[in-house]
Amino acid sequence: MGTQPNDAFLELVETMKRSAAILRDAKVPFLLGGGLASWARGGPPTEHDVDLMLRERDVQRAEEALAAAGLRLERPPEGWLVKAWDGNVLVDLIFRPAGGAIGDEHFERATVLEVAAQSVPVASIEDVLAAKLLALTEQEPDFGPVLEIARSLREQIDWDVVRSQVERSAFGAAFFTLVERLGIVPERLAAAS
Repeated sequence: MGTQPNDAFLELVETMKRSAAILRDAKVPFLLGGGLASWARGGPPTEHDVDLMLRERDVQRAEEALAAAGLRLERPPEGWLVKAWDGNVLVDLIFRPAGGAIGDEHFERATVLEVAAQSVPVASIEDVLAAKLLALTEQEPDFGPVLEIARSLREQIDWDVVRSQVERSAFGAAFFTLVERLGIVPERLAAAS
C-alpha cells in the first residue's frame, strides 16, 4: 500500500484538474507531462508543479484562457515555457523543452487516461523520461527523480525509444549506464566485433 497523499500533492492535483478543464473548454490541445504524467501511469507522486505540454502555436490561446479563469501569468526569460500560478501552485506551459519543440508526434504518442476522475491526455512515459534527462545540466545533475520513475515504471517503458531520444546527451548515456548496472533494465548487448 502507498502512503496517503499529503495536502501539497492534493492541491497540485486540483490545480492540474482545473487547468486541464480550462484548456479543454477553450479547445487548446495539451498533454499532461512531467511528474504528474509519471504518477498518472503508476509512478511516484510529485509535489513540484504541474507540467502541461503544448504546441507553440497554441500558447497565446492557453494564456488567454488561463488568465480569464484567474491564473496569474509570467513569461520567464528562458523563452521555452510560460508560467501560470493558481494561487501558490505553479503550472508550467511547456512548448519547447530541451529535446525540441512539442509537435504532432508528441500528441500521437500520448494516451488519454483517467487522472483523478478526469480524462486527460497524458504524454508518453518515454517522452516524459527523455525530457527530464535532456533537462539535466552540470549545475543540476540530479538523477534521483529519473531513477525513481525508471524503477517504478520500468515494465511500461520502451527503453529503445528513450535511448534513441537521449543517446547524444552525456547525461542520457550516464543514465543508461546507471539503470543497466542497477539492474533496472537489461544491459545492452555489445556490438558484434
